[in-house]
Amino acid sequence: MVRGPYGYRSFIMTWIPAFEVGLVNGWLFMIVYPLQWLAVLVLPKRIVERTRHHPEIVKTRKDRIVAFLLQGLWIGATLLSIFLPLRIGTPWFWVGLASFLVGLAVLVLASVAVARTPNNVPFTTGIYRFSRHPMYLSMLLVYLGVSIAAVSWLFFLVTVATFFLQRCQMLREEEHCIARFGRRYRDYIAVTARWFGLPSRSRDVA
Repeated sequence: MVRGPYGYRSFIMTWIPAFEVGLVNGWLFMIVYPLQWLAVLVLPKRIVERTRHHPEIVKTRKDRIVAFLLQGLWIGATLLSIFLPLRIGTPWFWVGLASFLVGLAVLVLASVAVARTPNNVPFTTGIYRFSRHPMYLSMLLVYLGVSIAAVSWLFFLVTVATFFLQRCQMLREEEHCIARFGRRYRDYIAVTARWFGLPSRSRDVA
């Protein structure tokens, strides 16, 4: 089948996984997470401790399953990205690159907000004023960027599965934060979108 540059038949064929190892593949987007881990290794211990779950949280069997599945999906997505060529020179690549860059910016802003937040205080400043879970949001944007730039239906399915598992973790983490910080976090939830949105002015965060 002859493929036109952006025609309908070309679009259908590009949705068939290529599975080709190459330098210009989806791993170029996914590498931000191993780099983030390396950055954590050089950060002061007091900052690293803020990014971890508080020891008082009690993980149920469901929590452990969700965490295991999310970790498995991340490993699978990272390995899959190695074999997905980015569609350089097509509109799909530029749209995917834009999604990735926005996700990367959100990740950096969230990391800065976490580093600047004192211990025993909920994350509510910086990018956290617009999203209660910017770390999760950044991951979805990066995954979506890979899906679009590589035009991979398989990676998009991984992205959708990640979205639903993240939502389960979000609800659990919010329950924990409400139990720990009380009204302060309830007020924060009342004015801040779970994923992304302008902060509401109907109430002030205590």
